[in-house]
Amino acid sequence: MDNETMFERTAKPVLDVRDKPKPSQWALLSTQHLFAMFGSTVLVPFLTGLPVSAALLASGLGTLLYILITQAKIPAYLGSSFAFITPIITGIHSHSLGDMLVALFMSGLMYVIIGLAIRISGTNWLMNLLPPVVVGPVIMVIGLSLAPTAVNMAMFENSNDMKGYNLSYVLVAIITLLVTISIQGFFKGFLSLIPVLIGITTGYVISIFMGLINFEPIAKAKWLQFPDIYIPFKDYTPSFHLGLVLVMIPIVFVTVSEHIGHQLVINKIVGKNFLKDPGLDRSIIGDGVSTMVASIIGGPPSTTYGENIGVLAITKIYSIYVIGGAAVIAVLLGFVGKFSALVDSIPTPVMGGVSILLFGIIASSGLRMLVESKIDFAENRNLVIASSILVIGIGNLVINFKDLGLNMQIEGMALAALAGIILNLILPKGASNQ
Repeated sequence: MDNETMFERTAKPVLDVRDKPKPSQWALLSTQHLFAMFGSTVLVPFLTGLPVSAALLASGLGTLLYILITQAKIPAYLGSSFAFITPIITGIHSHSLGDMLVALFMSGLMYVIIGLAIRISGTNWLMNLLPPVVVGPVIMVIGLSLAPTAVNMAMFENSNDMKGYNLSYVLVAIITLLVTISIQGFFKGFLSLIPVLIGITTGYVISIFMGLINFEPIAKAKWLQFPDIYIPFKDYTPSFHLGLVLVMIPIVFVTVSEHIGHQLVINKIVGKNFLKDPGLDRSIIGDGVSTMVASIIGGPPSTTYGENIGVLAITKIYSIYVIGGAAVIAVLLGFVGKFSALVDSIPTPVMGGVSILLFGIIASSGLRMLVESKIDFAENRNLVIASSILVIGIGNLVINFKDLGLNMQIEGMALAALAGIILNLILPKGASNQ
């Protein structure tokens, strides 16, 4: 990682990290980043039931805090994390809002602890704890465990209990999916970075003609209003539930691994070693503080966005001012009532259609990690670790400690990640396959 030749620029930048754009171009350049993150960022609150305006506000504030903590040296935009969708849904359905938001806060705190540990002792311990043979299958579990959610949204009027099969829903979902795939597969340049936004827009227009949209809430919504956020001790009472915290914490280790991967890509694009300056510790701490702030107001956890990294690569504009501008616009949109109402009016089959692709891409990215890391599945050790993670996670195995007098349980994705970490630590390396 200290070899500076790894971070030589592949092309001369149009705007470097500290360069300011022209005033006439600034808003447009920032809006590009807003478009790139928008579809995925609003999909998370749409699926989990958290307020859309809280997600936008958290995304913008979180990015600005990230810029501050990383000393305005890393051009990265933070949006809603997909990895926490299932735990958030579980938390909302099975626990109080206070339990769930405190658990998300603790996951952000865990980021900070990991960042401080990296500052003190380096990264080797983390890499040994989270090798690709563990992280890859867990990422696959994240995507595959969400597959039923996407398919049910595409088929049923009430996706929660799978009632009311609707052929119109299926058609809208298929059209949305095909448009999204086409944009991503056949287009180049900036359009290839916003397939989700174009897919949602197309699906929304089709839904208008099919009579699936109620415009009354949009008409009643105010142009300017205070964001729909959760205020501690007013809208919820913070409460600590150990079982729910234990569901969130293992996922943090997986998203931290994803974070490191994103940093390496940004390093290569920009041509600077951000792992050294301002340091991986600062970038992980910035991610954690962003998640902590998001949890306080009812927004989903944050993560650096691959879509925005793609914008950097295509435009060769690395300016932190452009990233900051996108964050400010996201915050302002949180105060536009009609905009939030418009997002809330998007039919579930539209989101179901794009989710089929997005969740599949998440699962495939886990497989890609295994392939690129050249994991040898002829070695039984690797086969055992990956197989255990996949079945425990997708099968949603639950360990409930009620019989021991403890009000807690570990399940599904979290248990799969924990099992993978433990197996990786205890199984001997280079063991015979006989």
